Order: sequence, then C-alpha cells, then structure tokens
Amino acid sequence: MDSLRLRLWSENDLELLHAANTPAMTAHLNGPETEEQVVERQARYLRLVASGEARMFVIEDPEGASLGSIGYWRMDWRDEPALETGWFVRPEAQGRGVASKALALLIDDARAHRGDRRFLTAFPGVDNPASNSVCRRNGFALVGTFTEAFRGAELTVNEWVLDLTG
Repeated sequence: MDSLRLRLWSENDLELLHAANTPAMTAHLNGPETEEQVVERQARYLRLVASGEARMFVIEDPEGASLGSIGYWRMDWRDEPALETGWFVRPEAQGRGVASKALALLIDDARAHRGDRRFLTAFPGVDNPASNSVCRRNGFALVGTFTEAFRGAELTVNEWVLDLTG
C-alpha cells in the first residue's frame, strides 16, 4: 500500500460511486442514495473539479485499480473559509491503511491548493470508529460533536480539524 496514488475524478468513475452506494458502505451516512442522486453526485464531482471548487480523487493501487475515493471541497467552518474532506474505501481494501495513506496524500494536495483556507475539516459519524481513527492518525484535532439533518434523518458527527498552515 506504499504506492497509493490519487487520480483526479473523471467521467469514467461513476462505477465507483455505484460500488459505494450499498447499505453496508453507507451505514454511517443514513443509507444509500437513489440512482438519480448517484448520477447527480457524479455530475457535481465533475463540475466542482472543473471549476476548481473541489478536488475529488480516486484512490488507486500501483496497478491502477480503484480502492476508493477521497476529496475536499470549499465550505465555511465557524464563520471562516475552510475545506472539508470525506472518503470511502471499498470493502475489499478496508483494514489495510488505505484511508489513512490516502488522507496523508490529500493533506499534501490541500496544502498546495488551499488558497486562503487555513483549515481542513472532517465530520465522520460518532458511530464510525474507523474514520474517526483515520482523522486522529493524520493529526486532526477533535473539537466537537454535533447533530444535523442528512439524507432524511439526523446524523451525529464528530468535528475534526487540521491546521493546514502547520
């Protein structure tokens, strides 16, 4: 797993969104999206990457096989311009450090492309120990917990932040 790479999202990556849209893969996100929502997510990723408002990536192994996705996008956090990150790893690649290594690569990319945005944030569900551990291992600080509406239900998340200037 030392040779992971991040490849910018392309029009050929819809299959990866379908692979991640299962009850098991979305258990910490209040369940799967509809087909229409998945297709819209693909279009949104392409739009945001093209405009520079987000950087969405496919996580690839040395042979170019897709192991998951990770990205970041602009948002406001505590009344300050920031970036938010999120990721998923295919079940067959989980438990091998893929998400942690991909996040380390993403942090380097975010530092290079952050503009005036100082903080990178992540909001994994409180019931998602794997993603919370990925944040901790990559130097994020846990600064809070909150509940918000997401996909038609309430979702309680941990609020992690990393200072990209440090």
